[in-house]
Amino acid sequence: MPILPFLRQPSKIVGVGLNYRAHAAEMGKPLPEEPLLFLKPPSALIGPGTAIVRPPGYARVDFEGELCVVIGKRASRVSREQALDHVRGYTVMNDVTVRDLQKKDIQYTRAKGFDSFAPCGPRVAEGLDPSRLAIVTRLNGETRQKSTTADLIFDVPFLVAFISRVMTLEEGDLITTGTPPGVGNLTPGDTVEIEIEGIGVLGNPVVGEPQP
Repeated sequence: MPILPFLRQPSKIVGVGLNYRAHAAEMGKPLPEEPLLFLKPPSALIGPGTAIVRPPGYARVDFEGELCVVIGKRASRVSREQALDHVRGYTVMNDVTVRDLQKKDIQYTRAKGFDSFAPCGPRVAEGLDPSRLAIVTRLNGETRQKSTTADLIFDVPFLVAFISRVMTLEEGDLITTGTPPGVGNLTPGDTVEIEIEGIGVLGNPVVGEPQP
């Protein structure tokens, strides 16, 4: 039984860091020469309307609105020209991140791996051109991120081909492609909504971690 009814259970979620030009500037970092890859565990996946659980004791637990690629056919060492033939479609992901831990640990596993840190949905849209999709993130109704995928440093065909030369992408795997500028902290009681043109709105409330 899949975690989300519109998705096949992924073997992995491949994340791409610093993949919007304006976000790299926002973070004070140079543009990467190659995609910066990390993995999020499938156990972090939740659907629309399900609560993001904010772990206590951290100053920054950030939302990151992102276009998410859904792999439809096994891809191993595919070319850029072949890449989109292996894509089923696109959805929305919130790549929730504990910024304190990202800075402390250097690598991203703990910062991005908590349960509920991969909200995804509301559906998989097929047949979209991923090169110029508008993306907007709203926190409690206020727009915080507004950009388009035209600002991606490495576009979707490049990412699929690049990742497939490192690891085989299986049917159902997800690639979350990076976030625009405007990331910000989540607190219990917040509602975060991410809207991507042609896909729809992914909305999730935020709650505090219950006491043991």
